[in-house]
Amino acid sequence: MASLLDQLKQWTVTVADTGDINSIKKYLPRDATTNPSLITAAAQMPEYAEVVDGGLKWAEKHAGSGASEEQVVKIALDHLAVEFGLRILAVVPRRVSTEVDARLSFDTKATIEKGRYLISQYEEGGQSRERILIKIAATWEGIRAAEILEKEGIHCNLTLIFGMHQAVACAEAGVTLISPFVGRILDWYKKAEGRDSYPPAEDPGVVSVAQIYNYYKKFGYKTEVMGASFRNTDEIIELAGNDLLTIAPKLLDKLQNASGTLERKLDPEKAKSMNIEKINSDETTFRAMHEKDLMAKEKLAEGIQGFSKAMVVLEHLLQERYHVMHGRVEAGKAAKKFFQVYDLDGDGIITREEWAGTHEVFDALDVNGDGQISAEEMAAGLGAAFRLS
Repeated sequence: MASLLDQLKQWTVTVADTGDINSIKKYLPRDATTNPSLITAAAQMPEYAEVVDGGLKWAEKHAGSGASEEQVVKIALDHLAVEFGLRILAVVPRRVSTEVDARLSFDTKATIEKGRYLISQYEEGGQSRERILIKIAATWEGIRAAEILEKEGIHCNLTLIFGMHQAVACAEAGVTLISPFVGRILDWYKKAEGRDSYPPAEDPGVVSVAQIYNYYKKFGYKTEVMGASFRNTDEIIELAGNDLLTIAPKLLDKLQNASGTLERKLDPEKAKSMNIEKINSDETTFRAMHEKDLMAKEKLAEGIQGFSKAMVVLEHLLQERYHVMHGRVEAGKAAKKFFQVYDLDGDGIITREEWAGTHEVFDALDVNGDGQISAEEMAAGLGAAFRLS
């Protein structure tokens, strides 16, 4: 009997949520998506050390004489995002998502400029813009930027979707794809309602994605729905039939090794016959709905903060690598400094709350599963290019 993953692929495009090329080769998804946390993890694996150091050298050369260290690192950030994307595109048959710096989430003009720049870098690398999705946080400003980019033939993936108002605004703006965050919605409701779990079909994240999917199919929107941020395989099984699902390697492995019969849960024809009310989409309505949706308001702000922090950490990592390249600091000291960026209270461990990145990366580093990362686990789990001493 075919595995659950193979059955899922009958109706749903699977996307690898990782920057690790080897994981992508293993599971053969159609698309792949990355973010700064995933690139940070991949960048520290020994097999990618040459890519990272090469990116810094490239940035130093293109920054020109007299450029500051900060300027070199910022150029290297974009270069590495594109470089990892180009390598992923050599493996997947379709598309890769590359993220705009989350610190630009409320700046429409800067987001547009960054999207254009990233596409130009991909095209210089020999890839068509048709294979790239520019990933942007779904603020009102981000959605407006995506609307303009889409009209220029630059396709967008609007991320950190938590509310129907965001989903509707994205569809009306004609964006290519949205990424509602299933697991993060579940996290919020578990905490708010004091529950340990929900039946799979009642999982708030699953319910949210199903509502968006049915709304889009009911009213004929072309925007694709890609469920993201999964906590378990039950959530994935409940969304069988969704347009796309981006899944971490750990969960892809579980689905690949699981057998049984997978039932299609979401169907466009069924959605067309549903009694669904059309929602108005303008700035006033968007902001009013956002204020009323406490979950969406909190999780969007938290997500932007987390992605922004991930960018800061990646900048810091590259800065330390740059110092090591030029003999300004010993590798062990650089690793300690990098660990301290996450260890906010200085107690020698990193909790899930301190991490503020993706759960998938945290779980991979938390070798003994005790809910915290020690300095030794980070070094060992990342196959650290910098060793703690």
